[in-house]
Amino acid sequence: MLNHFFEGAGPIEIVAPVVVALILIALISLLKEPARQKFSAVFVAGAGAAYLSGGFGIWEFAFCALITFLAFRGLDSYRAIAIAWLLHTVWDFFHHLYGNPIIPFASTSSFGCAICDPVLALWYAFGAPSAWRLFKRARPEMSTAGAASDPHSNRRSVEGGRG
Repeated sequence: MLNHFFEGAGPIEIVAPVVVALILIALISLLKEPARQKFSAVFVAGAGAAYLSGGFGIWEFAFCALITFLAFRGLDSYRAIAIAWLLHTVWDFFHHLYGNPIIPFASTSSFGCAICDPVLALWYAFGAPSAWRLFKRARPEMSTAGAASDPHSNRRSVEGGRG
């Protein structure tokens, strides 16, 4: 079954979805909390409805209902959003093997989605921290001269306490 899953997938079909996930993480990181969490819940709800005509009949509606419930829970819980993305990964896997691809004219689109989604799920499992924080440089420490000019650096002695 796994051999069939990777059939027709070259390096670009594996690397590109990871890059897409990292771009999404970077863009969503631009949102401040709580907007980041609210947007993420709505985003995963939309992903849950992507396969409504995907070839699995009534199961498509059951899956959509489950993801909608998790998206609602995701308004207050990043864990629920992570679980929803992991379930979507499983749904992508089955669609790639047996159903219709998520993008009808791109036969490996469900495969790509199955690669992208767990990267998103991992990020959400860690609480969706801002990716931009990783790139911010730590503020340089003030020198002794800078500390002397800082009005708060000598607060205890000014207020009558010991320095």
